[in-house]
Amino acid sequence: MISGQYIALRAIERDDLADLLAWRNHPDFRRYFREFRELSMADQVRWYDETVLKDPRVRMFSIVEKDSKRLIGACGLCYIDHRNQSADFSIYIGKDDLYIDDHFAPDAGLTLLRYGFSEMNLHRIWAEIYSTDEPKKTLFDTLGLKLEGCHRQTRWVGGSWVDSLFYGLLKDEFTAR
Repeated sequence: MISGQYIALRAIERDDLADLLAWRNHPDFRRYFREFRELSMADQVRWYDETVLKDPRVRMFSIVEKDSKRLIGACGLCYIDHRNQSADFSIYIGKDDLYIDDHFAPDAGLTLLRYGFSEMNLHRIWAEIYSTDEPKKTLFDTLGLKLEGCHRQTRWVGGSWVDSLFYGLLKDEFTAR
């Protein structure tokens, strides 16, 4: 278990899948995810069995409240490129329909960044979000990720095109904070 101030990150367990699936399928959350389809439990189990348990390019964690150990969300590093020491940052808080809040998400994000840079010796952690994802823009500003670029009109959401925004943070920028 990897401890933050308010949260801990632990391995995703099969018992977590139903809650994680419900949160992933939440319509207000799903509009921010790359995988926009509603997922079935079979999809969730396949993701767990083939990706979480077997793919060396993925390190996903359950986010739990530190004191109660209650599951509140998920985060992880994906598309891990060991040669170039980089990975994609992913996070959401499902508890109480928060998605991204100003209490648990920053603590989980900081804990995941610390793990990525210190334990995995990554050089760069990056993320792609959609331009409509204001909660993650705020989170990334709080965590020190910098807006690096924009791919225009990459996703059709709610009747209009939105941009993909790319954020990144380098290890020396993180350690200097």
